[in-house]
Amino acid sequence: MGEHRQRYSEKFKKETVKFAQEQRQKKNMTDIADELQVPLSSLHEWMKHYREFENEPVVTGDRVKQLEKELEIKDKKIAETEEELAIVKKAVHIFSRPRP
Repeated sequence: MGEHRQRYSEKFKKETVKFAQEQRQKKNMTDIADELQVPLSSLHEWMKHYREFENEPVVTGDRVKQLEKELEIKDKKIAETEEELAIVKKAVHIFSRPRP
């Protein structure tokens, strides 16, 4: 007939969210929910309400790699632009000299 719904205390919810935030580097939310034996939808709702950013790393390893790649691309672009600028400066110097 009716199914019995599990009720969780506020303390349990907060501790679960803190644990989930700490584990997100290593595991996905589905694995965390399975490990704690709570419904994934409940875990997502608790994350919305009890999430504290101090418990989360600022960036993930994948994000760091992505940013490093972007930085490398931009560094190459800057080097190319500086080289082009040097060529233009030489050309301006050559063509601005008085002709005999």
